[in-house]
Amino acid sequence: MSTQAFSRRSFLALSAMLPFSLRAFAATSIPVGLELYSVRNALKDDPMGTVRAVAQMGYQCVELYAPYYDWTESQTKQMKKLLDDLGIRCYSTHNSSSYFTPENLKRARDMNLILGSKYVVMSSSQPKPGLDGWKDVAETLNSAADQLESAGLKTGYHNHEREFTPVEGKRPIEILAKNTKPSVMLQLDVGTCLEAGSDPVAWIRANPGRIRSIHCKDWSPESGKGYTVLFGEGTADWKNIFAAAESTGGVEYYLVEQEGSRFSESDTAKKCLETFRSMR
Repeated sequence: MSTQAFSRRSFLALSAMLPFSLRAFAATSIPVGLELYSVRNALKDDPMGTVRAVAQMGYQCVELYAPYYDWTESQTKQMKKLLDDLGIRCYSTHNSSSYFTPENLKRARDMNLILGSKYVVMSSSQPKPGLDGWKDVAETLNSAADQLESAGLKTGYHNHEREFTPVEGKRPIEILAKNTKPSVMLQLDVGTCLEAGSDPVAWIRANPGRIRSIHCKDWSPESGKGYTVLFGEGTADWKNIFAAAESTGGVEYYLVEQEGSRFSESDTAKKCLETFRSMR
């Protein structure tokens, strides 16, 4: 019997001996990726090398952000090939609100189809003052959803602090949730939610099935720290956030995001993943 055959048979035998619950968990575990804004300087200089390095750290997916939109079709195809070769996915991209105009959305759609993405996420918006401005954003998201769904893509929205800061007695994120189609993902940025004084666990529970991805960014109220703390060093209650996301929120993948820390971009990404793994 060859060593190769023995190893394979031994692996299958051992796998069969594992408790069903462990095998089920392994099969359904939720991937963790990196929002590539976290390594933005490296990405600008060497996109391919940076994505390769991120995969080598152990991240299972990436989220590309706005600069991808300016790539050529050839560059986009090269990135998709690299992702395939590395065995990782790009489940979503972050997009400027300007990409959601009728003339620009087609390009975003085509680029995301090449990348194999699932969600085209509006990364931020600058609505006109008042709640009516946020209703307009919701309508833009609905219109984009209608156009993208025929191509097999979905729309999403990523919050910052302002969406959780009340306007006319109402949080704009509530307006977006109420006035968008259920298919529109509400991508939760935990850090900015916390800074605004809101409870991410309560928000997840209030929106079952819509929190399909989460930006795992921590936050500290201590002077000078804010978002510069590493994942796990801030005030976020990750244990209960994960529990709510998986029991109620419908989370499909997690994304570590870091705006900067006392370490280099690369070391920051590594340390955050190590902590994430220790919690998961």
